[in-house]
Amino acid sequence: MSLPLDNKVAQSGLISIDLASFINSDDIMMFDIKPFLFMELILKEKDFRASLSAFDFSVYTNKVVGIFCSADAIIPMWANMLLASALNPFAKAVYFGTEDIVREQLIMDAIQKVDTTDYIDQRVVIKGCGETPIAASAYIAITQKLRPVVKSIMYGEPCSTVPVYKRKD
Repeated sequence: MSLPLDNKVAQSGLISIDLASFINSDDIMMFDIKPFLFMELILKEKDFRASLSAFDFSVYTNKVVGIFCSADAIIPMWANMLLASALNPFAKAVYFGTEDIVREQLIMDAIQKVDTTDYIDQRVVIKGCGETPIAASAYIAITQKLRPVVKSIMYGEPCSTVPVYKRKD
């Protein structure tokens, strides 16, 4: 007769946080300025404005948009502002930078909104080594957000953690 298996991880009372769950990558779309440049290198204001006026920004409806330029061109700040203004009626949010930078900003925004009352006196594991790349700044931010209220913070997986912080009672 076999004995029932005990799931010690489930019984441990650990709360696991996966920072990748703070974002939905399906909602992220990138806007490359390069095709709107003269010879894909030079921004001519009149042509740039005309191209933007003719562009259908509705494809970005309810999306998080990252503005970037894949060409090695000098883009004046007002061009980014003009794009943000054009995207505003459609996009859920607009950021400047690569997809990794946009993802980092979304996670940082989500961390700021975390209600720490759910974590008071809890043992928390911040998940690591997932498929979605997470910036070090996000791990630092969640540590700073939770440290004042939690009993402990660990990094890794519930079955194999690295202690980060333990409150001395």
